[in-house]
Order: sequence, then C-alpha cells, then structure tokens
Amino acid sequence: MSSAREGGRPAARGQRSENTSGTGRPGSGRAGGGRSAGQRSAAPRSGAGRGWAGDPQAGKSNPPRRRATPQGPQRDVHVADGVRLQKVLATAGLGSRRACEDLIAAGRVEVDGVVVRELGVRVDPEKAVIHVDGMRVQLDQSLVTIALNKPLGVVSTMHDPEGRPALTQFVATRPERLFHVGRLDADSEGLLLLTNDGELANRLTHPKYEVSKTYLVTVEGRVAGNVANRLLHGVELEDGPAKVDRYRVVDTTPQASMVEVVLHEGRHRIVRRMFEEIGHPVTRLVRTRIGSIHLGNLRPGATRVLGRTELGTLMAEVGL
Repeated sequence: MSSAREGGRPAARGQRSENTSGTGRPGSGRAGGGRSAGQRSAAPRSGAGRGWAGDPQAGKSNPPRRRATPQGPQRDVHVADGVRLQKVLATAGLGSRRACEDLIAAGRVEVDGVVVRELGVRVDPEKAVIHVDGMRVQLDQSLVTIALNKPLGVVSTMHDPEGRPALTQFVATRPERLFHVGRLDADSEGLLLLTNDGELANRLTHPKYEVSKTYLVTVEGRVAGNVANRLLHGVELEDGPAKVDRYRVVDTTPQASMVEVVLHEGRHRIVRRMFEEIGHPVTRLVRTRIGSIHLGNLRPGATRVLGRTELGTLMAEVGL
C-alpha cells in the first residue's frame, strides 16, 4: 500500500487536457513504507480497504443537469454586430462549425440563460455567458486552470521570500500570471490547482460552495473501529469542532494505517489536527481530489491543463 500526506479564470473551458511533465504508474507497498516522495504513489492497491462510512454522496461529482427550457416569451440574445454562435463555439473547442450547428439545432446551447435553436444568432463573445448541456463554456482563451501534483517540501506560494522551494518552478515556462487556489502545507503533497481565473478561484475556496477535498492519509498505529464514528460526528479542536464527510480504511498494519477521508472544510492543517486529537499522528498526507478533479497518475512536480469537459464540470459545481 502506498503511504499518504495533507493540507483572473481557466483556459478554454474549451482547451484540451495536456500533460506538461508526464505521469507515472501508481506504486504499491504496505502502510508506512519507506520509498522516497518521488517514488511513492497516492493510489491504494486495487481491491484493498473497506467501504466508505459517512455521506455516500460526499466527494462525488455529479454531472451538471440539463437546464429546463424557460417557459413563455424569451429575451432576444441576438447581437447584430456580433459573431455567429456556431463560430464562437467552434473557436472555444466544441468541435467543427458543422458539429456546433447541430448542437444549436438540438437545443443544447444556452446564451445568457436562453436556449438558442436558430443558426443565424450572433453573440458578443466578450460578454455572452454560454452553456452547452448545462456546462459553462469558457470563451476567454487567455484563462487557464492547471492541476499540479505538489511535491513534498514545496511551500504553497508562487515566490517565497525565505528562498524555500515554491510553485513558480513548475509553471515557469507558461506565459500566464498564475496563482494557487487554496494551499497545501510544505509537509503535504498532492493536488493543487493554479489559475488566472479569479472568479473560479474565489468560488472554489469560498465556504458557501462546500467544494469537497479528498485525502489519502497515513497515520501511526492500527485505527480502531470507533475512529470512523468519531471523525464523522466531530472532533473537538481548539478552534471548534471538525468532522469529515466520508471515511474509509484503505489498509492497516499494527504499525501504521492508511485511510481516505473526504471533507469540505479548509481550516489550517485540519486533517492533521483531527487525527492528532484521536491519537493517530499523520506521517504522510496526499490530496487526491478537489471537487471533480482527480490527481490521477500525475507525478510529483508534473502539471496538466484541465480539459474543457472537466473544467466545465468543475465550474458547474460552483454555480458558474
């Protein structure tokens, strides 16, 4: 079993996913194994562990629902000096112009909340809010959102005044001015999002939207059966009670256990403090998921640009 540790707007929600630093195959090993951070994988062994305890929906991404067609008279979204809608969609990466015409004719495209079926409609790509099948289409090609597997020992800041390893090194070749969405402690690893989309970043970190985060956590000792109940019902910390939404044991030995937890709170070192409070100090913490975005097999230090579909799904999760 592997071990584990804690913690303005994206590219074409029309941009294809790309890997800038490569991916690696997940490793295996027992809890508390001694491989280096670059070699260890956050992925549990196939078939290992037990079922989830807690809210069965927490941490799961639900595909955005198709919006109901408004009843009665609709607003005219046509802009006489604008760009044809099918061209705007094609430019955003939705397919060929002919394929985009089919999307429009099928009633799958909304402009500013109005379903459009006519092929002659023109829109202002700088102002229009367009959804296809309920997912927001990013029209601003300058916006990008990137997934990074933050390595151990790297601080969650673009530039560190103390000279510690920071995030800029992983996106140094990119032209955009990126910033990190939330943070992971230096002694934690895993998924961190970088973006120049201020609106998306704000919503992903705002408590109102309760974006779930999934962590693979290695702790000292064998976890007892009552641990799930304590974590799900709340652990009293110095800054108030804290609880997880879901919990499961991935693997356990007398010396160490690996568990997976899902929670939407973002207080400082909350996962580490919860396990410390119940007598199981954390030895490794890896964030494997933010909302619907998975770390997957991304190697430590590697990045990838979020693709149109996964970015659209993430936007829908925060109401964009």
